[in-house]
Amino acid sequence: MFTGIIEEIGTVRSVTPGRDAATLEIAASVVLEDVGIGDSIAVNGVCVTVTEFSRDTFKTDLMPETLKATSLATVKHGTRVNLERALRADGRLGGHIVSGHVDCTAKIRAMRAEGNAVYMELAVPAEYLIYLVRKGSVALDGTSLTVFDVGQDLITVSLVPHTRAATILGAKKPGDLVNLECDILAKYAERMLQPSANQAVGLSLNTLKEHGFA
Repeated sequence: MFTGIIEEIGTVRSVTPGRDAATLEIAASVVLEDVGIGDSIAVNGVCVTVTEFSRDTFKTDLMPETLKATSLATVKHGTRVNLERALRADGRLGGHIVSGHVDCTAKIRAMRAEGNAVYMELAVPAEYLIYLVRKGSVALDGTSLTVFDVGQDLITVSLVPHTRAATILGAKKPGDLVNLECDILAKYAERMLQPSANQAVGLSLNTLKEHGFA
């Protein structure tokens, strides 16, 4: 689990392609302070496993599904990436619960400055809009953000100066892709409300009343 609070921006040192897979080597510093083999690090919001590390780099393997479903398939030597170590049990949850399991990629449709903020509009696949609500949480390239507005096929988020300076989102432009992870609590709630094989209907107000919850 992660919080969506980016710890540092790393740089892709190398990409070694394999058969429908790849190995990334990423230069970093903060996330390497207490790193170990098998540790989880979020790279642009994608939870990956550390397979090797040195004083200033770590390596990780990308499986075929990761290359198909995320923007990590497009990174190359010199690409800057958001990095975050897994959440410690004694740490602050400064953002929201982020699993590192990216749902889809979203394309930046427009950006506009207003005061000290930059509003970013992103086109989102229709099947994921159900999990996105105004004032709810979303992770973009692993960055915890608040949804400012939801439209028919897009969402709007607001980037404050610190977010633009501390993450790669500050360098994004219209047409770029970002990894999007919906709030996992919304996905669990939808699943609980769906009928199961042994249940004629999903959770309803009548069901809650019958069991003394309403």
